[in-house]
Amino acid sequence: MNKKELIEQLTIKAKDCSKAEAGRMLDVFIKIVKDVLKKGDKVAIAGFGSFLVKKRAARAGVNPKTGSKLQIPAMKVPKFKAGQAFKAAVR
Repeated sequence: MNKKELIEQLTIKAKDCSKAEAGRMLDVFIKIVKDVLKKGDKVAIAGFGSFLVKKRAARAGVNPKTGSKLQIPAMKVPKFKAGQAFKAAVR
């Protein structure tokens, strides 16, 4: 499912919501999650899961094309941890 299909499903499930409103609300949700994660906090939605930022340590890597060794710097990466109810629904 892509973003357009998700907006269509939101419109169907919400019934009193237009596609434009659903699209704006999805964009606002994504912006809020990005802003919160940028600050270093996490977003937890009960029964669904948590969006958080993890720190990845620097490490040595290999360029697969040339085989030369390179140093990969430390960085922050976004993570999603599924909640128990969400895991159960998928199983």
